[in-house]
Amino acid sequence: MSTINNLKIGVLGGGQLGKMFCIAASNLHLNTYILDRSADFPAGTVCSKFIEGNFKDYDDVYRFGQQVDVLTIEIEHVNTDALLQLEKEGKQIHPSPSALNIIKDKGLQKQFYKEHQLPTSSFELYDSKEAILDAVNTGKLSLPFVQKSRTAGYDGKGVVVIKTMEDLDKVLATASVVEPLVAIQKELAVIAARSPKGEVKTFPVVEMEFNPTANLVEYLFCPANISESQDKALHQLAAQIIETYDICGLLAIEFFLTTENEVLINEVAPRPHNSGHHTIDSAHTSQYEQHLRAILNLPLGNTENLQAAVMVNLLGEDGFKGAAQYTGLEDCLKIDGAHLHLYGKAETKPFRKMGHATVVDTDLQSAKRKAIHIKETLKIIASESK
Repeated sequence: MSTINNLKIGVLGGGQLGKMFCIAASNLHLNTYILDRSADFPAGTVCSKFIEGNFKDYDDVYRFGQQVDVLTIEIEHVNTDALLQLEKEGKQIHPSPSALNIIKDKGLQKQFYKEHQLPTSSFELYDSKEAILDAVNTGKLSLPFVQKSRTAGYDGKGVVVIKTMEDLDKVLATASVVEPLVAIQKELAVIAARSPKGEVKTFPVVEMEFNPTANLVEYLFCPANISESQDKALHQLAAQIIETYDICGLLAIEFFLTTENEVLINEVAPRPHNSGHHTIDSAHTSQYEQHLRAILNLPLGNTENLQAAVMVNLLGEDGFKGAAQYTGLEDCLKIDGAHLHLYGKAETKPFRKMGHATVVDTDLQSAKRKAIHIKETLKIIASESK
């Protein structure tokens, strides 16, 4: 341990994922450096050093990378040209910039799965809105379909579902992946971890429930309600995916379980992920500690659950924008097994992720009831309406 305590661990991004990563690092007395636009961001209060800059800018990323020993990310949309140069110069970077270049482009992601015979839904790539509309008008593209922006999408942004001809007005004017609207039974996720020495471990499968308006995860249930054979297959597939990408660190993999019981890869994120927040409170090893262990080539931790868990994202209330105010907090703190994590974002917006709560219990149904109560009780508003 004496050697790693002298390392400077750099993170591109200072949001809530960076904050929780730094908290995990502090338990091992590790030095964390953050690059982002403002020290007022969530990670600013918990990292060892905050450097203001733009993680999309070549010079800012390159200079930052020269100051640290190991470099990782909390968001995919970073300047990979700078990371490739740093890698050439011998800097340890996880995930690798080459894998990151594939993952941050959903079109390249889909082609990667096809080339490696990994199960995913069929797809077509389009360069523009006009190309999509032309494909519909000529009968080459059938409704319903899902359009995903190839780059820069997150938390439901950059995704539209087109079910009727009237919905075509919603088609995004961007280079896109277009997939048929799959008949989904469940949306599932597995977080895999891999170290440079080749050790691989996977966290228990989780089941996700999405907010229909914001199209982002609202509830997460662990363990997922799936069969033993499905559980085993998902763990095996997750391990295969992270090894195929040759990624060290974490890889969060979102799956569709279709109504025909077929497992399809939706998309991945090479970092700590919303689908693993509950591990802070419910697992032997949190996803954040596991990411640290993986990028530092330390033994990976036990991924088993200690108790069943339900996670609920705490979103900004619709109709409010401004300085964040929390109502119902004291009532939620009275709930047995409830763990509240507020990210410290100064401004709330409709459906913005402002925090999350995890409820742990010996009984999953009991945890669900408590999580629903938290969702209905804790409101994040502002002094002025939107």
